[in-house]
Amino acid sequence: MTSNIKKIAVCGAGGTMGAGIAIVAARAGIETICYDMAAPGLERARAQAGSFFTKSVERGKMSEEDRTATLARMTDTTDLNDLADVDMVIEAVFEDLQTKRDLFTALNKVCDEKTIFASNTSTLSITEIASGCGREDRVVGLHFCLPAQMMKLVEASQGMNTAPKVFQAAWDWAVQVGQVPVETQDRPGFILNAVLVPFNNDVIRAVEAGIATPGDIDKAIKSGLGYKMGPCELLDLIGLDTQVRLCEAFYPVTLDPRASAPPLLRRMVAAGHLGRKSGKGFYDYATA
Repeated sequence: MTSNIKKIAVCGAGGTMGAGIAIVAARAGIETICYDMAAPGLERARAQAGSFFTKSVERGKMSEEDRTATLARMTDTTDLNDLADVDMVIEAVFEDLQTKRDLFTALNKVCDEKTIFASNTSTLSITEIASGCGREDRVVGLHFCLPAQMMKLVEASQGMNTAPKVFQAAWDWAVQVGQVPVETQDRPGFILNAVLVPFNNDVIRAVEAGIATPGDIDKAIKSGLGYKMGPCELLDLIGLDTQVRLCEAFYPVTLDPRASAPPLLRRMVAAGHLGRKSGKGFYDYATA
């Protein structure tokens, strides 16, 4: 299925998720503008993209010529005005409602009226993010999974005011770039996290109760259930502070005790043990 979306921008491209989404788009032949407020983040992301594509060449998944062309399709900027003529903007910024609203409101003043706004949120309502931005009918949810450049799933959702043709355009684009979209309601957690958050909380409580170490729990889950990554490894990858935000989004909606943040999780976040991004979580990455 061919999409009319040929040029996109990724906001928050200096972060892990945004950088991964940019890789997905550029790899599929999409001209991709990587936007972030901080230039150092963009520099790190470009270095990581270069390394990722180098490994792809070494594994025979792309040629050196393709690597060069793909990187050339990725343009870095800290100027929001450079996003004026893109077909779609995908935001992967900090998971805060006002931050996302402010970004879309600012983009509405900059971008062409045809531009679709997509949010990568997993905890916030698409309807609420779109509210007041000026083009509520052109806002859609496209939630990628970490790491985006390796995981195929995209949870696609419509806000209450999203135009059906906009949702279809975003869906077609996801298919075109090699992802596997699934449609879900505009509710916190969508499909994947609605199942994973309580499960991961159960794992945290098991660690806190001394049932087993994070390493043995991960080994059991991977060996017994065939998962490629254990839950403690996954929590460290997504960030323990992100897990807290997920809990705070889900629990008021579901009132499920399993969705409430375990005490150990809150203590680890308070101690700055956020996972890979801080160098320490359930595992110590500084000495790894």
